[in-house]
Amino acid sequence: MKIMAVDLGDARTGIAVCGRTELLASPVGVIEEKSLSDTVEKIACAAREYEAEIVVMGLPRNMDGTEGARAQKSRKAAELLGGLIPDIPIEMWDERMSTKAATVYLNATDTRGKKRKKVIDAQSAAIILEGYLAFRKNTHS
Repeated sequence: MKIMAVDLGDARTGIAVCGRTELLASPVGVIEEKSLSDTVEKIACAAREYEAEIVVMGLPRNMDGTEGARAQKSRKAAELLGGLIPDIPIEMWDERMSTKAATVYLNATDTRGKKRKKVIDAQSAAIILEGYLAFRKNTHS
């Protein structure tokens, strides 16, 4: 099943996808947009472009599991997105530590400076998707 993951940010939103085999999560790009409604429209366009059958929206919970303003923004984005792509299910996925994991990965690959800023959000989306794919594999086996 083709799945697309979203790491929603205030100015940059990362996008990652996997193919039908659900084996590899690949970062594919970043939406640079500050307006939530414009960001959501661009996410909907990406979902159609990548022929996503599920969209996984990162849910930034606090370390204690509670939800703050950022989580509410992600839920609002998912709600708006659902209105634009009603035929594609949207799953909320706990994204705690995804940006930190992306930072570790980019450090290991020596990705620095301007290039790092351009790819960290897409890499975070790929990490979110990897977690979701592992869950699907373990619950559908």
